[in-house]
Amino acid sequence: MDLTLTAETGRTPGSRISSRMRTEGSVPAVVYGLGRETLAVSVPWTELRRVLSTEAGINALITLDVNGQKDLAIVKDLQRHPIRRNVMHIDFLRVDPDAPVAVDIPIQLLGEAKAVEGRRGIVDHALKTMTVKAKPADIPSVITVDINDLKIGITITVADVVLPAGVFTEMDPGAPVVTGAATRFSVEYDHEEGNEPEAASAEAGADESAAEDSADEAGSDEAAGE
Repeated sequence: MDLTLTAETGRTPGSRISSRMRTEGSVPAVVYGLGRETLAVSVPWTELRRVLSTEAGINALITLDVNGQKDLAIVKDLQRHPIRRNVMHIDFLRVDPDAPVAVDIPIQLLGEAKAVEGRRGIVDHALKTMTVKAKPADIPSVITVDINDLKIGITITVADVVLPAGVFTEMDPGAPVVTGAATRFSVEYDHEEGNEPEAASAEAGADESAAEDSADEAGSDEAAGE
C-alpha cells in the first residue's frame, strides 16, 4: 500500500484556527527532525486515516510530501479528544532510513494463563508499551509476550521479552512486564483444595521433628531409669 501523505504548509498556529481546520476535515500537525526546520502543517483526515489503518498502525513508515519534498517520517505523537477520540493534533518526525529511532511499541499478551486463572489469580499486565530502538523499516507494530506458561508468583520482565531482529531496548531489564498475581480468592481456593505444597511440607517437617524429639526424650528417660 502506498503510504504517501501530502501535507500543506502555511498553517497559522492557534486554537481557533486549528478548530476550524478540523471542522473542514484537516488535522493540524508539525513536522520536525533531522536537524531541519520545524514546520506547521495540516493533513487531510481521510488520508491520515488511510495511512494509519495498515497493520503497522500508528507506527507506519510514511512518505511525507511537503511542498514537493518527500521525507520518510513516523508519527511521534498523536493527540485525541478525551471524549470523542478524534485526532486533534499530530507530530511527524523525519527519519533517516539507516539510523535507529526510538519509538514506543504496544505490548500484546498472547495465550491464556490457565495456571493463574485456575487458581483464581489475576494476570497483572504492568508494562503496556516498550520503548525500543530500530531502523525505520524494522519498527514492529506490536511486541508479543506469551503467557501460556505463566504461574502465580512468576513475573515476566523486560529481559525475558524476545524482540524481533534489528530491534533492541535500553529499558531496565528487571522491569516487570506481566505477573501472575495471587488474590484473596487464590488463597481461599488453595486452602479449599489443599493446594499448599510448601505449607504441607513445612507441617510434615514439623511433625517429623516433633516425633524425633519425643523419641529422644523417651530414650533419655529410659537411660535415667537404669
